[in-house]
Amino acid sequence: MTQRDGTWYDRMYNNRALVPEFAAHLAHWRNASVQARAAHQCFQDVAYGLGANETLDIFPTANVGEGGVPVLVFIHGGYWRALDKADHSFIAPAFTAQGAHVVVPNYALCPAVRVSHITLQMVKAVAWVWRNIHRFGGDPHRIVVVGHSAGGHLAAMLQACQWPTYAKDLPEQVVHKALSISGLFELESVRRAPFLADLNLSEAEALRNSPAYMPAPASGTLYSVVGGAESEEFLRHNQLIQHAWGKARVPVSEALPGLNHFSVVESLVQPGARLHSLVSELLR
Repeated sequence: MTQRDGTWYDRMYNNRALVPEFAAHLAHWRNASVQARAAHQCFQDVAYGLGANETLDIFPTANVGEGGVPVLVFIHGGYWRALDKADHSFIAPAFTAQGAHVVVPNYALCPAVRVSHITLQMVKAVAWVWRNIHRFGGDPHRIVVVGHSAGGHLAAMLQACQWPTYAKDLPEQVVHKALSISGLFELESVRRAPFLADLNLSEAEALRNSPAYMPAPASGTLYSVVGGAESEEFLRHNQLIQHAWGKARVPVSEALPGLNHFSVVESLVQPGARLHSLVSELLR
């Protein structure tokens, strides 16, 4: 990896500095999420564990048929240290309308915990979904994980997970399909950004939590997308995972024109947008 100074890494990774109107995007997410919870059925704060923030929200579709419906698990971003599932309820209505259940889990935040702890929390959350979503009419064999930014990193980690090692009742592949939006696939560069020092990422932990440095999953599909207006580092990460895991596992690696780190999330719920179409394709 080319050596750069901390100022360069901050410029590449500090998305709030790169997008001056970021606060308007976050306010829109919060307001739209309040409206989504008010207008749609939602099982809020369902416990998937006993640890800090180990709860999830379930938005069921009204179109439950025999055999169960697909399940979209959305993992929020925020550099493992910010935001909340409650900020992302707005994701749900576009996909419950298509006949999918939507599950939005929470996790504990750095620096109270480490990235490795959060990764295991997401393993626990998706294992809970696999074991329990049938009670809500969902099909545990049709789980699609979508994550943004840090959540995109976690989505890839879940696809690479060795599930029976975590729990013997789990199959080899719990997550058959995933989509990473502006994901981070190697964390050595991330730990070089001074503004992210409170992640307390050691060199060893960065390596353990870098999906690009892990063997490609034996099966399954990961789509990787990034906003075309994002920094060159985010564009590099997007290409890196396809190079590391190969086109058989990562058949889609796209930069979506004109979208920044925040507006790209909003395109997820816009019918006709490329990102929305990709998720709909995975759910089918």
